[in-house]
Amino acid sequence: MGFEKISLKGRALKLLAAREHSRAELERKLKPHEEEPGSLQTALDALQAKGFINEDRVLESVIHRRASKLGGARLKQELQAKGLDAAAVSQALADLAPSELARAREVWQKKYGNPPQTPEERAKHARFLIARGFSGEVVRRVVNAAHDEA
Repeated sequence: MGFEKISLKGRALKLLAAREHSRAELERKLKPHEEEPGSLQTALDALQAKGFINEDRVLESVIHRRASKLGGARLKQELQAKGLDAAAVSQALADLAPSELARAREVWQKKYGNPPQTPEERAKHARFLIARGFSGEVVRRVVNAAHDEA
């Protein structure tokens, strides 16, 4: 019983069935499976022409899945890693900027809930939020507000 060889287009569709992928992501993942030079580009061109690859959907998908957990810096990093258009990424992040403080408070509340009691705890809370990609100003406001409420 032999295994059938899956075409590049088939592999791409399998990846796209799981979640949205940018063209750059698909190129990176499928390049090792390309046997004839140019065949990967041809397959991706066909999928893009049919609307299976759509950069706007990828952007929306990442924002929808990750914005509630991450700050602007980390979202920007993830979106750039997917090879998305810089202008579209900037616009999406600008649209999210007004909610950054509220998102940071929610992430902090889920993780800690109680205000930091010591300077060490304050630093720990701040490092957590910074690692999540929230700006220094937002982190300062969240941690100070929590501390001031105590």
